[in-house]
Amino acid sequence: MRQSPVESRVWFITGASRGIGRALATAALDRGDRVVAAARTANADAFDARHGDRLLALSLDVTDRDAVIRAVATAAEHFGRLDVVVNNAGNMSMGMIEEFTEDQARAQFEVNLFGALWVSQAVMPHLRRQGSGRILQISSIAALGAFPSTGLYSASKFALEGLSEALAAEAAGFGIAVTIVQPGGYWTDLYSNMATTTPNPAYAPLRAEMEKQWAEGSIDSDPRLAAEAILTLVEAENPPLRLLLGSMVYDLAHELSRQRTETWAAWEEVSRAAEHAIPQPGSTAG
Repeated sequence: MRQSPVESRVWFITGASRGIGRALATAALDRGDRVVAAARTANADAFDARHGDRLLALSLDVTDRDAVIRAVATAAEHFGRLDVVVNNAGNMSMGMIEEFTEDQARAQFEVNLFGALWVSQAVMPHLRRQGSGRILQISSIAALGAFPSTGLYSASKFALEGLSEALAAEAAGFGIAVTIVQPGGYWTDLYSNMATTTPNPAYAPLRAEMEKQWAEGSIDSDPRLAAEAILTLVEAENPPLRLLLGSMVYDLAHELSRQRTETWAAWEEVSRAAEHAIPQPGSTAG
């Protein structure tokens, strides 16, 4: 069932100043919904002035747990409720696993994992009291599989998906649905603002091979297409746990699943031989 404009939703979107976050905030506002646009550099002037009091722009660093709790409380008080929470804030670090410093590795997880965790924790009490709500976790194609130089980014998104699967099971009894959104390529500034490691010369041949593969350049999509898909998602009465966005990520998901299934089958005998239930060692059972 679709909502009428009178029944406008209240969105809380992190990373709303750019990319998919901004496109989604704009699409929700155009639909007649109310939006809390949270970002490090929140700016209401970045959106159409006609949205007026349906937009609340909040400056927020999602790695600051106390700030997240305050922002969520402010949003809920301002609009009286929260309906759709979108953990979109994220960053990307590129480099071979061996090359990462401790600070670089931790920084990757601070936003992509812990930022989403703090927001999820902060909104759950509000959504539980309502007995309804949606939490959308913006993951990545990199959570389907890791590739050379994406290891830490993929690890942060794999971790986000594990957290989100558990959250979905925990929240379902309160009328709250969680969906992991896995986008493919979109024209955002994720790549232009990404952090990179100091190259280790030992990986020069691998980097050269990768550059050949990327020589033709990336052909990505307009973030507004992702926003349209997410609007369709929130209209669904029975939303999926996962939603793939884009043909590339859809095809890759099926290919990786096929490869894994084949590998599991090839090693089935070894896998099954590794299990044989016995009483707890040291117990008197049996």
